[in-house]
Amino acid sequence: MSKLRIEEIIVVEGKYDAAKLSDLVDALIVPTKGFSIFTSEETKQLILRLGKKRGIIVLTDSDAAGFRIRNYVNKIAAGLPVKNAYVPALAGKEKRKSQPSKEGLLGVEGVPAEAILQALRTAGAHPSAERQGRQITYTDLFELGLSGTQGSAERRRIWLSAIGLPPRLSKKALCETLNSLYSYEEFLQTLPEEFRDAP
Repeated sequence: MSKLRIEEIIVVEGKYDAAKLSDLVDALIVPTKGFSIFTSEETKQLILRLGKKRGIIVLTDSDAAGFRIRNYVNKIAAGLPVKNAYVPALAGKEKRKSQPSKEGLLGVEGVPAEAILQALRTAGAHPSAERQGRQITYTDLFELGLSGTQGSAERRRIWLSAIGLPPRLSKKALCETLNSLYSYEEFLQTLPEEFRDAP
């Protein structure tokens, strides 16, 4: 089955939801880490930065906790293009869990794939165009002195702060985020001149 290409970022609750989605769609998926969204300035800024560029789809569980997170994301992203995708409230338990959730409902990770895809279509997910140009890679970050070299952590922190991205992004998340925001050429233009001359 070919993945559904989606332009918007998809905000989900946790890593298991993100793993389920990544099997179904070609999109940038941002987990809130549950209620951590309420206190994590980095996660909020990442959602807002990417949301301004691509739009946001909120896809949380259908229980009370999921709606609390959904409402909060909608509140902080007021004024941005936000779409809400709703999965059906299905009774059950995820295979990895020993007992059902408090309300006895399946989370996004446990909902059938077709129901998730239908929720995204119903929300008006915008099909993304084929990416143009080459991808930004781990090798690029290394060669530009932004990863895996002496002083790279500090250089990366300064640069990410300057372009409005959180400094604690993992290498994988950083590459995904950069590729969602920039072409390779645009990415190079975000770097200070001295960074481009890195060994």
